[in-house]
This record gives sequence, structure tokens and C-alpha cells, in this order.
Amino acid sequence: MVELTIFALGILLIDLMIPKQYKWLNAVGAFIGLLFAALCVWQIQTTLPRGATGFFGTLLVDRFALYFWYLFLASAAITILISVRYLEIEDENHGEYYVLLLFSVIGMMCMAAGIDIVLLFIGLELMAMSIYVLVGFLRRDRRSNEAALKYLLLGAFSSGIFAYGLSLLYGLSGSTNLRDIARTVYGLNPHNPVVIIALLTTMVGLLFKIAAVPFHQWAPDAYEGAPTSITAFMSVAVKAAAWALLLRIMVFALLPLRAIYTPIIVFVAIATMTGGNLAALTQTNTKRLLAYSSIAHVGYMLLALVAIGTSPTNSPGFADGMKGILIYLLVYTFMNLGVFAVITSLRHRNVIGDEIDDLAGLYQRAPVEATLMLLFLLSLAGIPPAAGFLGKYYIFLSLIESQHYWLAAVAVLYALFGLYYYLRIANSMLMRAPTEPGRLPVSVGMRFAVGLTALATIVIGVFPEPFIQTVNWSLGIAQSPHVAAMVR
Repeated sequence: MVELTIFALGILLIDLMIPKQYKWLNAVGAFIGLLFAALCVWQIQTTLPRGATGFFGTLLVDRFALYFWYLFLASAAITILISVRYLEIEDENHGEYYVLLLFSVIGMMCMAAGIDIVLLFIGLELMAMSIYVLVGFLRRDRRSNEAALKYLLLGAFSSGIFAYGLSLLYGLSGSTNLRDIARTVYGLNPHNPVVIIALLTTMVGLLFKIAAVPFHQWAPDAYEGAPTSITAFMSVAVKAAAWALLLRIMVFALLPLRAIYTPIIVFVAIATMTGGNLAALTQTNTKRLLAYSSIAHVGYMLLALVAIGTSPTNSPGFADGMKGILIYLLVYTFMNLGVFAVITSLRHRNVIGDEIDDLAGLYQRAPVEATLMLLFLLSLAGIPPAAGFLGKYYIFLSLIESQHYWLAAVAVLYALFGLYYYLRIANSMLMRAPTEPGRLPVSVGMRFAVGLTALATIVIGVFPEPFIQTVNWSLGIAQSPHVAAMVR
């Protein structure tokens, strides 16, 4: 985190001395900073194999945190590759963009590793403030300005509710440490009104950050109005950070209250899948469609939280529920970044490129990009052997192991809805005539980003064993025999 801060401040200073035609050097500096940060994380991993606490016991650098740190750094690096050409076209290629991107990653790292509610809240707000500005980074675009304002207002409101819930937890336990809060909550009457209010207000803040229904209103507007490269980053990194925070609090600190919050999660998961999938069916804007698609995916991951909340901690349902969420976030990162990379490449001259009609005839104009786009869409729909199937498999497996058969059936049904609206995009690319003549100009960085995400989507789907082992390592659990047999 310190290393990223140094690079961010360095970019801010150097940007003042770089001529406009060399602003791409800011992207190079930010990318190098992320590589150095990844090297530092690897050194921490090898030096502290069992994890350690820091910052006076407020930061726990365990395997869970390291897993998310790598995920955040990979997301930011691919976002930078997507951003360079896009910002040049928008004439907004400023160093502050990359500074805010790095600061948001620092906040995410605090969210994943924090075990003190003060540090968790500081990390959350550092990430949120950076993203608010990045959403409105296109200063001459009214949609971008409006989206940033809406996101700021709703985000501030939810943060206030979340802070109130954390303050009640502090009042009940007399400590800001999650370990102390967990011990205190375990000994309290779960039906105590103060405990219930603390739980509900904390859950509201967390559900807003992951864009679960009915706290999802910010997502479609923010996704549509933000620069497309930032929409890509929000859809994966911000979502992953919110899930890391949710798991730290709900599973690590508030697990004794799972008998109370699990029925609520069941309702929210069904409402989220329903609202996200049904709203996505009618969208003509690809960014709004993918926003509602992202909401639907949150519903699937919430089902894994249901399995966690209704299974003993040493049972397969609990372990596979945790693994399902982490694997889902991993595969979703690459396939969703790939989709947005292709959409970002459509932006040129006077074409914004975020309508489904803008994808018409893409196969004739950019056959490689269109083919890879089809791969990403099939992966998002959960079609094997693409990586998206692996994430859904573990979600369904955890539901079956925890005997929630009807929830698994509902999830499979809604997956069919997803297949329909993803194929709408594919139909536009493959079956319609192009609206513009000639080849689609795609930058080298964009090609590299699309190729990298496609490779990851294929490799994780075809050879899942190393990635499953990585998730097992991050959670400190052994792989179940029947899953080991499946992936061999």
C-alpha cells in the first residue's frame, strides 16, 4: 500500500511536467507501480506464510487478504490497458485518472485485510471517494456528471447507515476489533433490539456496496454515465472489494447472528436475481444491460452466503459456499473486463459505442474481437467449458450440499434468462449488417487486454485445478474428493 501511494504521488507530480502528447507515460508509471506492488505482495506471501497483523493490530495480512490483493492489482492493470486509448479519444488523458485508480486500490486493500472497523471504514471511503470522482471524470459529458452526483449522494447515505451500524457494534463490544466484536456478539441475546438494529444497518451498508436489490439503484446510472474503462473497473474490483468487506464482517465477526440474517439474505438473493435478470431483458444500452447483469450475478453469490449461513462451519456446504464466492469473483473479473474491453474499443470519433446497435456487424469489422466477445458472453451465461461455469458450479454445489434444492432450481431458471439477453448481444454482432464500413481500429493495449482476459477465461474453464487450489489455499481448506475427481 505504501508503494502504491508513492507511485500515485509521483504520477501526480510528474504529470505537471509532461507535455500533452506524452500523457500516456502516466499509464506506464501506474502500470509499473502495480507490478511493483504485486512483487511486494509476493514477498509478503513468502516472508509471512501464516500471515501477520500490522498497524497496531488493525490489519490482518492473511491468505484471504493476499488473494484479494492480487485480484485488485490484476483488475487495475487490465483497466489501465483499456484506458489509454479511450482517454485520448475522450481528450481527458490526465494523470489524476491513474492517481485515483491507485488510491482506490489502496482503499480496497484495506477493506480486504482490515480487522478493525475504523480501518475498514477508512478503506471503504478512500475507495468510494476515488470512484465517485472517476465516474464523473468526463467533465464535458452531462451523463457522467449526473451519474457521479447520484452515486455520491446515494453512496454517502449508505455509508452513514453503515457507520451507524458499526458504531452500535462498537457500543455493544467496547472494541473496534472484529475479533472482540465476534466474541461479544456470541455471548449476547440475538433478539436484543440493539443487536438487531446494529445487524440490519450494517447489512444495509454492505448490500448497497455490492448492489443488491433493493439497494441497487445507483448501479445502472453509474455504469452508464461513467467512462467505459471505469465501468469495467467498478464492475469487478469495486464489487470484489465489497464482497471481501462483507465476508470479513458477516462471516468473521457476525457469524453468531446467522440464524437472524440468513432468512433476510434468502429474500434479498431471490429479489436480486429477479430484479437484475428481468430488467436486463429490456435494455438496449450495453452498459446498463451489463449493470443489471452484474446485479443478477450478485444474487447468485448471495445464494452461496445462504449456504454458508445454514451449514456447520466444518461442513462441505460451508467450505464450498466460501469457495464459490471467491471463484466466482475470480472468473467474473476476467470475463467482465473482457466484455468491457471490447465495448470500450467501439469508442471512436463521434461513436460512443455503448448501444447494442453499435455492436451490429462487429464480426465483419473485427472478427477476432467479436469471437472473443462471444466467448465472454457465453462465460457470463455459465456455459461450459468457459470459466463462468466453474463459478456457478460451486454456487449450485454449496446449495445442494446445504439442502437448498429449491434455491438451486430457481438459480438455474434465472441462468436461462441470462443466456437470452447475452445472446441478444451475440445476435447483433454476428447476424446483423455493420452500421459503419471498414475495419474497427483497435489499439495494441486494447488487443493485449482482450487477449489476456480471453486466455484467462479459457484456461480457468479448461484447467481449473490450479485456481481451485489457489482458492483452497486462500481459505486454508482441503479440496473435497468429489470435486477433485471432477477437475482431474
